[in-house]
This record gives sequence, C-alpha cells and structure tokens, in this order.
Amino acid sequence: QVQLVESGGGSVQAGGSLRLSCAASGRTFGNYAMAWFRPAPGKEREFVVGINWNGDTTEYADSVKGRFTISGDNAENTEYLRMNSLKPEDTAVYYCALGPDYGIGIVATRARDYVYWGQGTQVTVSS
Repeated sequence: QVQLVESGGGSVQAGGSLRLSCAASGRTFGNYAMAWFRPAPGKEREFVVGINWNGDTTEYADSVKGRFTISGDNAENTEYLRMNSLKPEDTAVYYCALGPDYGIGIVATRARDYVYWGQGTQVTVSS
C-alpha cells in the first residue's frame, strides 16, 4: 500500500506563489508517475500537471502552463508543484496522485489512470 501526503497549501493573494509537496511512502510498484488534480464542476477531477518517472516528460493543463512547474525527487519519493502567478480561479483542493509510468513521452491525464491518492491540500487565492 502506498500513502501520499500533501503539504504546502495555504492562502495567498492573486499574483502570489505557493509550493506544494507530495511525499510517497510504502511499497511502490516499480517506476511510477505522479500528478496533481483538482475538482472540476460536473466531472471527475481535473488534471493539472503530471510527470513521468524519468522526469523527462511533463504535461500541463492549458490553464496553468507558464505558471506552474512540477518536479520530482525519486530518491526522496517526493514531487513538488511550484505555483506562480496564482489566480482566484486556481482556488481548489489539490490532490496528489500516483500511478503506473507509461514510459518516455507519455503522462496520463485521466484520474482513472492513477491508483493512489492523497487527502488533498487547500489552496485559496484571493483577489
């Protein structure tokens, strides 16, 4: 079983920055990919950003491109999400997810492709 623990959420004003962390512990199944999701009205969780095992492939939702950066430390089983230029519409609970690595050039963007989930960390951006 894998446990994911997020940290780093908080409240900031628009234009501010936050860094989220997601630490994985327990038994992981070989190489894995990690991603961040947030709730979306009327559908399953919305993909925000993801990274594959090697770190050579990342995928970003259009709404966060140029503002958010994901990185990972495989030795520490931790991924980080740097969030810059935050907007009020970024306000959400952010969930860390872990799932199978699909190799070079591929990052899954569907919530159903991820197996383990954290409890979420709240990000609030005020205008």
